[in-house]
Amino acid sequence: MTRWLILADDLTGAADSAIPFARRGLASVVSWGMTAPGAPRTAIVSYNTDSRGLTAEAAAKRQHHALATFSEPGRDVFKKIDSTLRGQPAAEIAATMAHMKGRFGTAFGLLAPAFPATGRTTRHGRVLVNGQPLEQAEVWQRDHSYANADLADVLASAGMAAEVVPLSTIRASESELRAAFAFLAGQGDVVAICDAETEDDLRRIAAAGLPLAPGAFLIGSAGLASAVAALAPSTPASTPRFAAQAQGFLMVVGSLAAASRRGAAKLVASGQVVHVPISPETLLSDAAESAAIGQAVAARLDAGQDVLIEIQMGDRPEMALGPRLAESLADALAPAAARMGAFAATGGETAAALLSRFGALGIRLIDEIEPGVALGQALGALSCPVVTKAGAFGDDDSLGRIAQRLRDIRTQGNPA
Repeated sequence: MTRWLILADDLTGAADSAIPFARRGLASVVSWGMTAPGAPRTAIVSYNTDSRGLTAEAAAKRQHHALATFSEPGRDVFKKIDSTLRGQPAAEIAATMAHMKGRFGTAFGLLAPAFPATGRTTRHGRVLVNGQPLEQAEVWQRDHSYANADLADVLASAGMAAEVVPLSTIRASESELRAAFAFLAGQGDVVAICDAETEDDLRRIAAAGLPLAPGAFLIGSAGLASAVAALAPSTPASTPRFAAQAQGFLMVVGSLAAASRRGAAKLVASGQVVHVPISPETLLSDAAESAAIGQAVAARLDAGQDVLIEIQMGDRPEMALGPRLAESLADALAPAAARMGAFAATGGETAAALLSRFGALGIRLIDEIEPGVALGQALGALSCPVVTKAGAFGDDDSLGRIAQRLRDIRTQGNPA
């Protein structure tokens, strides 16, 4: 119960689902690119398959590959999914079911996608955001993979059987809930969809579901991960202390979520950061201008200024451009890698592209600034403080709080 392989489809998800374990003192590393620094001796390995933007078939293949590469005896599997069902969660859960079936002869998935701290709940097997159907939320309107947010329908799209475990059962005694899970697991090759509206509901699910039987695995967001981590004994952990840095921090807002855009505008208006807006046209069509921006950003960081880069996508963004924009921005900002005192990014795709280009191989997790916002130390050629944030999480002041934390770290050398 204290050694986990977490598989997420983007970098911010890999980080926010592993950080609760790090806060309990368990060594936790986020990795990507088919590497896992320190995996044999690390209690928590959280791997980013970087499959959010892939087709269902391609995402399933990547999930199979990651499971074949990183699964090992004594390490349980936690399939992290987006709490608003972005990407291809059904195909990836089906791939995990197939892996478990092949390895143990049976498979059972315990699904609880709720993340109450960020307003995501599950009722009657359907995902809600702030009490309203997910289908009405901004994130669904902008991007969705399924016809609706009924979890049984979502799973059925990938050929899986599912049963809803209602709140009345979740809130019964632990022995009754454990018996309900055992009964469903005994049916074989089924996913139990768990309703949950509070953190206590998730705690009940984790307590009754663990330890996992052979072939069983957990499926959820950072909400369930936090509930699981809370069951682990708290142990003293050695936390890296960062030396104070004269260079400024670099913050990149690549997410399209309104919360991130409002937060960026508020932080810029405060005068605490130098704002560098950059258009998709510049990134994709003007290599010379992109390079000039990168050099200018590096110079400002060297001078001790904190810089916020914002990709300005407009009111009707072309979602398919996301990967190309992230890669182009990473190339443009490469000169900044050796000049920054700390780094932060919103949006998993953006964070992964930049960190990889900067020479990072992973992130050693240290603390959680707020729900869904992880602080860590980059591993590899880059070794500075790193903060990752899912774009839709937080409020209008989240980026301001991240900026203050990074400023404290780079000026005082204090990770706490």
